[in-house]
Amino acid sequence: MPHHISRRQFLKTMALSTIATTSLGGGSWVYATEIEPRQVAIERITLKISRLDPAFHGYQLAQISDLHMDHTWMTEERLLDLMELVNEQKPDAIAITGDFVTDQAAPFENSLVKALQMLNPRDNTVAVLGNHDHWTNASIVRRAIGKGGITDLNNAVYTLRRGEAMLHLCGVNDIWENQHRLDVVLQDLPADGAAILLAHEPDYADISSQTGRFALQLSGHSHGGQVQIPFVGPVALPYMAHKYPSGLYTVNGMYQYTNRGLGMVSPQVRVNCSPEITIFTLENV
Repeated sequence: MPHHISRRQFLKTMALSTIATTSLGGGSWVYATEIEPRQVAIERITLKISRLDPAFHGYQLAQISDLHMDHTWMTEERLLDLMELVNEQKPDAIAITGDFVTDQAAPFENSLVKALQMLNPRDNTVAVLGNHDHWTNASIVRRAIGKGGITDLNNAVYTLRRGEAMLHLCGVNDIWENQHRLDVVLQDLPADGAAILLAHEPDYADISSQTGRFALQLSGHSHGGQVQIPFVGPVALPYMAHKYPSGLYTVNGMYQYTNRGLGMVSPQVRVNCSPEITIFTLENV
């Protein structure tokens, strides 16, 4: 795939997965469009984090991604139900790794605010933007994040504290749209304490891992491909999600995790690729 492709080319690439789904029989089509997209998996991952202070041993961080609010699948009602499901996991903190909307932002601002205000982790919720947020209206999405009581982590650092102990949640703005400023993040990041980076596009791990400062990068963007064919893999993947499309990886000594997301882009189907909420339990080495 080209180093940098247009939105039109991206949507054309994603549409190729229609080839794999339109051939499904009636029962399989219902499963792909109505059943599997509702089967949210709670993925639980325990990670030993370098430089994690013992005060944060057992810390639980929830990750959600790619809400993709729209007029068809991710309605306000469905999103509110998902936020309640996140709350039921009782996380210490929540990280949202971009793509709050798909094709429009303005019609969903109030619904986003309502949903984000529901989240009630012990400490805080942080978020970065994704490519779709920029393709629609990044200013509206960021406004909704603020009204929702969420910490805007685009090119920023938020420090969690337990007495003198620190755990840093960091974030870069969208890489595809060249809004990321890792240099600013590193400049603001204290020297002490473990650091976790939110970056919408997973393949950015090749860059972020080279700094040696982050124990874990959390990403989304790929949706896991939405359609995965056994022994073949994802039918289609977007730019900057080909190397680390789904699940846990180790990149230059840094953990990279790619969340499959809660929403979908067209064609709105999921096959062997259920939506997910990820719960990380952090342990000190």
